[in-house]
Amino acid sequence: MNDPALNTLHHCVYGLNYHLVLVTKYRKRCLTAPMLESFESQARERCEAWGGRLIEMNGEADHVHLLIELPPSIALADLVNALKTGTSRRLRNEFREHLDRYYSKPTLWSRSYCILSCGGAPLEIIQQYIQQQARPES
Repeated sequence: MNDPALNTLHHCVYGLNYHLVLVTKYRKRCLTAPMLESFESQARERCEAWGGRLIEMNGEADHVHLLIELPPSIALADLVNALKTGTSRRLRNEFREHLDRYYSKPTLWSRSYCILSCGGAPLEIIQQYIQQQARPES
């Protein structure tokens, strides 16, 4: 396989990309440009530690978007939990005075999140390709 969009592990070839959205608790507009810069660095570090990579990241005052690539051995919920926990703790320490104006408890992210798979061909094309396979008649 020489497809640059694919990666390999010992016994598999994969191309798994995800769009992750994290929202601040109560949708408070508390994220600043320096906080987003710090978050991006932390998210990149966390993704690499889990064997993946952060492809793109951006955000607004109340949420962040990440485009990440992960190996199939990673449980998405575990990565999201580790990312939210670690970045919340570090950002709260780094920007304590600023975040104390928004939250009385040590919190930053909402419990909920959105994660979507992305990349590759549209589902209709993949479905059509599978339907056109030369199935044995006997």
